[in-house]
Amino acid sequence: MTTYIVSVFEKPHWRTVLSTNDKAKAFDLAKEIGDKVRIEEVKPKPKPKPKRSVGQRQAC
Repeated sequence: MTTYIVSVFEKPHWRTVLSTNDKAKAFDLAKEIGDKVRIEEVKPKPKPKPKRSVGQRQAC
């Protein structure tokens, strides 16, 4: 599930205003705020596949 983080620049840092899974809600809030706003899109990383040992056999 993708997360959208809306941040606003307040000197000297970026401050997170909203963190949501709803893309439309994130863009609506950014539009309301106006200038000095950014939206970050954070996608989850896929889990790595488990490694098999040399001695393990695949079940058939």
